[in-house]
This record gives sequence, C-alpha cells and structure tokens, in this order.
Amino acid sequence: MGANVIHILLGVTDSGPAPGADVDLPRFQVGMPPQHLITTLLGDYWFRRREPLPSAALVRLAGEFGVSPVAARAALSRLARRDLLESSKAGRRTYYRLTDRASAVLAEGRQRIMSFGLGTGGWDGKWTVAGFSVPEEQRDLRHALRTRLRWLGFAPLYDGLWVSPTAGGETVAEALRDLGVRHATVFRGGAAPGLRAPHEAWDFALLRRAYDDFLRHYGPLLDRVRGGAVGASEALVARSGIMDTWRGFPNLDPGLPAELLPQDWPRTAARDLFVEVYDTLGPLAESRVRQIVTEFDHDLAGLVRHHRTGTILAAT
Repeated sequence: MGANVIHILLGVTDSGPAPGADVDLPRFQVGMPPQHLITTLLGDYWFRRREPLPSAALVRLAGEFGVSPVAARAALSRLARRDLLESSKAGRRTYYRLTDRASAVLAEGRQRIMSFGLGTGGWDGKWTVAGFSVPEEQRDLRHALRTRLRWLGFAPLYDGLWVSPTAGGETVAEALRDLGVRHATVFRGGAAPGLRAPHEAWDFALLRRAYDDFLRHYGPLLDRVRGGAVGASEALVARSGIMDTWRGFPNLDPGLPAELLPQDWPRTAARDLFVEVYDTLGPLAESRVRQIVTEFDHDLAGLVRHHRTGTILAAT
C-alpha cells in the first residue's frame, strides 16, 4: 500500500468534534429493543416533524410490537435522558419529539441504509486505509471506533489497520477526530507486497450466507405482499422488521466493488426485495400509525407520513 499512497492525513485530533458527534443513537440489535424501535418508528413516520407526539401514542405504537407499556415508558425516559428525545407537557399529558441533533444523525443513517446496494460505478483499484493505536485500557473507545469504522465501510485487515475500497479519507479523519483518537494515519493507495490482500478483510462466505438467509426469510413475505395478503397491523410490524434487518448489512458489507465479488453475488437481489417490501407496505403501515395516533390526537394523526426509498434518496 505504501508505494501507491496518494493522500495522507496526520494529526487527526487537531480539530474539534463535528456537530452531533456525541449523539449516541441506539445500536442495531436483533430483536428490536424498545429504544431502537421508538427511534425507528419516529424516523419512518414522523421524520423532521416539529410537533411532539403524545407519549401515550408512542407507548401504544410500541405495543404493536409486543413491548409492554412499562418497557415503552422506560425507553422514552432513557431516550430523553440521552438527549435523543425532547419532552414537553400540556396539562397532564407528556409529549416527545426527536431532538434536532438526533434527527440529523438519523437523516445520515437513512441515506446510507437506503442507498446501500446501489451500483457505485467503476472502482479505481485504490483502498482507504486507517491505521490507529488505542490503548487496551480504553476499551469503550476501541469499541466505538470499530463500530464507527464498520459503519463507514471498513473491515480489519489487522487489529490496528482497517481498509475500505469506498470510504473517503476526509470522512474517516472526521470520525477519528470525533472519537478523540490521538494516534492515527489515514491514506488511500494500492495493495502492498508483504501484507494480506485487502479484500481478505471480508469473509465472503459469511456475507453470502447473510444475504441468502435474508432472501429465504423475506421471500414468503414478498409473495404475500404481492398478493395483497398483508393487513395494516402486520404491514407496520413487517416493514419495521425488514428495515431493521436490512440496516445491518452496511456493517457487514461496505458495498464492495463488482471487481472484488464472486459471481452471482446476491446483494442486488436482496436490495430489490427490501425496496419492494418496504415501499409497498408503506401506505398500509402509515394507515396503522395514523389510526393509533388518532386515538390520542386527531389533528396530529393527519401529519403521519411514510417515506419511500426513492424519496429519501432524492432528498439527500
């Protein structure tokens, strides 16, 4: 890699943190825990609305997913303490809305999730490399750094040397600054003799199984969607479920260029399935959310909106 370095960024902690750097959105977990569920629902049906929603409506929405009222109220309180939700009062009622900074982070995430799997055009054969040193005792920082790097499309070639074929150097440097990593180098270049080939940082067999499992699990749902056999309540749950599963793929697959992929790679088929299910179920899911919000505030219910993948991409 060293012989073909075209850009080096040193001293990545010179600048202060970027806006929203300390916004800690709930991490992706299988099973949709209540905090994660609530932020997902607000992002899907109440995105960038300034009006707060009644807490009772959010508790009722969480109940559609089997979350108890006690667990839902606890999740709302925790999200407010983490500065992800802003609370207000009107009489005896409590209301919540996303904070501005949380909305900004969600917007960035939505764009990444919805654009994932689209063709990226030709690849120049170069790799972005992030080399860093974090003391073992700073375990929280090590975890946060690895999580951020995976989200940006990196994988570990070695413990302190991560690679990506698509990430931009400035984006990586900003992430390192945000986290307070003091010893780091970022550069873009080609493969170097004596090191593992960069593409070996990914387990292609594991990735293929993940895509195949996604297609196998959601294929029957797609058939039912096409047949008009999904009602509004199921549409809400199923749409959130497929979004929650799909959003995990960017952490596994950085959108590797076609030149690096085995033949018959299933990513495009998986994306097509996700887009069709997510977009087709949107109106039904919106109807169910509006129905629930109507129980608590008829005027606010009229503001509920779903979003299609295409409109989300067009807005960025």
